[in-house]
Amino acid sequence: MARLAGRRLLAAIPVLALVTLGMFAIAAASPFDPVRQYLGGSAMGASQETLDQLRASLAADGTFVEQWWRWLTAALTGDLGQSNTLHQPVGQVIGERIGWSVLLCAVAFVGAVLLGTALGTLAARRQGGATDRMITSVSYALQAAPPFWLALLAVWLFALRLDVLPSGGLTDPGSDVVTAGALLRHLALPAAVLTLSQLPWFVLYTRQGVADALREDPVRGARARGLREGTVLRGHALRSGLLPVLTLIGTRVPELITGALLVETVFSWPGIASATVRAATASDFHLLAALAVLSALTVLAGNLLADLLYGLADPRVDHDEM
Repeated sequence: MARLAGRRLLAAIPVLALVTLGMFAIAAASPFDPVRQYLGGSAMGASQETLDQLRASLAADGTFVEQWWRWLTAALTGDLGQSNTLHQPVGQVIGERIGWSVLLCAVAFVGAVLLGTALGTLAARRQGGATDRMITSVSYALQAAPPFWLALLAVWLFALRLDVLPSGGLTDPGSDVVTAGALLRHLALPAAVLTLSQLPWFVLYTRQGVADALREDPVRGARARGLREGTVLRGHALRSGLLPVLTLIGTRVPELITGALLVETVFSWPGIASATVRAATASDFHLLAALAVLSALTVLAGNLLADLLYGLADPRVDHDEM
């Protein structure tokens, strides 16, 4: 497992380099000029000399390869550059927001895995029954529902109609202090919506995996020996039936990040989403490059975690071949 982690770490270096190079290549091909975006309406009356000086001060001059190399060499020393839109160091922008995004994603992902495993197992025990049909129907419906639509529906129902939960933000009106109670109330809706957006995949994968395991010979043999159904399910079917779910954990990370950006935007959650949207609309490529690296690292870490969990669950897996 240590060798696998080491190989993945070495492979991540060229991947991250190509991701950041691609960001600067897209920036060069973009019709948006970061200098004119920075000046706004003042760019109309600015002279070319002024624009060139500002371009040099913003490190936006030269080819995209030169810009990328300047950014990369500075990033290796810990300097991620300056955010032109938020007027803060990029490291500070990310540091102030990433904790809230990690909290939201962690709560939603753990909830989706646990609830999806439970519902998928329940559906697999009685395939074709009323419970199975109800669970799978709701799962397919949620699978087709965009996260932002679920978020808007949740705001309309729980914040506007029922008035039981806040519609967004992190603190109560008239207060700037984040208390434990206020955090739980404001976290409830975005975490629930993000959980629902990830839930169908875990339900359907678990249902199929457990249903296949229940038809295997070891499970039939356990039933023939007179073991109770609960023992057969927990001791035999779940062990092999949940292996596909472990691989799903890594592949759902990109969708989790995308869903979190949409949910954070709807609920005004103070995470990475607001910085990402502002950076994209204002051509703040230094901030976008750092966020792209962060997203790529998260995806790579999710895939590594899935492989490690799969190896722990199935001793037959050879990590040297992964």
